[in-house]
Amino acid sequence: MEAVVLEFHLDARSGLSPYQQLVRQVRHALRLGLLHEGDQLPKVKDVVAALAINPNTVLKAYRELEHDGLVAARPGVGTFVTATLSGGSPAALAPLRQDLRRWLVKARRAGLDDESIEALFADTFHASAREGIA
Repeated sequence: MEAVVLEFHLDARSGLSPYQQLVRQVRHALRLGLLHEGDQLPKVKDVVAALAINPNTVLKAYRELEHDGLVAARPGVGTFVTATLSGGSPAALAPLRQDLRRWLVKARRAGLDDESIEALFADTFHASAREGIA
């Protein structure tokens, strides 16, 4: 299996602090099966260089993930995944991803921008959870 290189990104509009965004991105990659046990997270210095953020921000995110038992730091070597959060196999996720892509195309054709798509999805997701669907 080929190692996945996680590339972090920051979104100033997300409402989350940079360290929370990093934690969320690792958790999403674990949940989607993009990261596996033994995979190495990007080195702190590489994240700092790519995102122009303070090293303490990256260290705080990695410490939280370590506290949650998802990664382990190996001094002088890096930070490695020790557990996964996979919510389904890649084979099970593939058709769902395709359906979602088709839905996104329809949403764009209907004139929705990113924030409108996110709002519609979040509202529908939470409503279905209240109804016991999700």
